[in-house]
Amino acid sequence: QVQLVESGGGLVQAGDSLRLSCATSRLTFSSYTMGWFRQAPGKERDLVAAIGWIGGSTYYTESVEGRFTISRDNARNTVYLQMNSLKPEDTAVYYCAAAFRGLLLNAKTPSLYNYWGQGTQVTVSS
Repeated sequence: QVQLVESGGGLVQAGDSLRLSCATSRLTFSSYTMGWFRQAPGKERDLVAAIGWIGGSTYYTESVEGRFTISRDNARNTVYLQMNSLKPEDTAVYYCAAAFRGLLLNAKTPSLYNYWGQGTQVTVSS
């Protein structure tokens, strides 16, 4: 059974940093483009960042570019999201997702992804 388990969320103040982790199991991790999505109450689930399965190319949504960094450790089957200079509008449940040989060009489309984690809550107070 494929599993994706997020961790690292929490309650922080504006300007603080968090690092989210997504540990995967029973997945040929290096063959998957990985994405981080977030969803606030009453809003759609939107892509925050993605990293390709080849070459480590990355994508960031405009609102986080320059503040967040996505990375992957193929030896540990884990993808990370380093979040700096957090803002209240970053408050959401953050989900990791895996897309088998996914094209980074299509990373914003949720249907690209084969597997999803259950999410971790990030709350940023002002």
